[in-house]
Amino acid sequence: MLQNLMSSLSRAKLISIDEILSARPQQPIATTRGRGWKGVTVDLHRPYFNCAETYAGLDHHLIGYCPSGTAKLIQTRAGATHKTIITAGASYIMPAGYDSTWEGDSGMSARLRVPTALVDAAAEQLGRRKAEVEIRNVFLMRDTVIERFAQMLLVELDRQVHPVQTLIVDSISTALVAHLLRSYNEHEPVECAAEGLLSGLEIARLTEFIEDNLDRTISLEDLASIVHVSRFHFSRLFKRSTGGTAIGFVEQCRIRRAQALITDTDLPLSQIALMVGFVDQSHFTRRFHRHVGCTPAVFARERGRRRSARHDGMTP
Repeated sequence: MLQNLMSSLSRAKLISIDEILSARPQQPIATTRGRGWKGVTVDLHRPYFNCAETYAGLDHHLIGYCPSGTAKLIQTRAGATHKTIITAGASYIMPAGYDSTWEGDSGMSARLRVPTALVDAAAEQLGRRKAEVEIRNVFLMRDTVIERFAQMLLVELDRQVHPVQTLIVDSISTALVAHLLRSYNEHEPVECAAEGLLSGLEIARLTEFIEDNLDRTISLEDLASIVHVSRFHFSRLFKRSTGGTAIGFVEQCRIRRAQALITDTDLPLSQIALMVGFVDQSHFTRRFHRHVGCTPAVFARERGRRRSARHDGMTP
């Protein structure tokens, strides 16, 4: 009886799918809420930077999916801290009940919120008892099945409301939960990772090298030598492991460093361009606009930076 009471009190403290909107400082730019969809709730968030947030556990499972962009994020939960670069196509899983801390940047992100009741119902259909189901905590993975389901949900979110969407979303939600039970249940054997991929340690070493050398040209030969393969094999290996090109990843690191310097320092934009490895101001402006959606000068003004055209030598 006491154990049941304590369990009920513990559950009462968890943040629900509805309550998370008021618990978070950033509101979604698009959401499935209010559409009458059952199953998985999807919130789409724009990129934001320099976060430092701590949350109590959720009463639902959270799948984070990055549809575009890149972000350097530190996740802490279950007594472990994980530092990583999240790129387009990457995902993470935070099971219900986990207190969590988030630091760093967040790229464009889709938050798929999975009710535990949905998992329990699917497990019951499979003949699994509740004690045989425990969703794994995964800080980072590339799962093509989750990626496809997330993209399908985002497509429906972008379309006009239609009665048929209830059937479509219900089917996707059921399939997604079935995939969680098959691939991310602690009581099921772990599926072997695909061969021919960079390890987490190798990606971390590559990231560290890139961030330590942003002020100079970084070649494919430089990167390939770090993981001891040829430049031709490295290009394919990096693409398979991260979903993007190595050169594109280097540029994303340059832009991310530039954003930090603009936000945290009073350096002229022309100097920042050189510090992050761009050969001239115009090239820096073009690439920054492509990644961020605005020029460096506009980005600076939005963060309270006061610059004169004479000081910068740059215009929006």
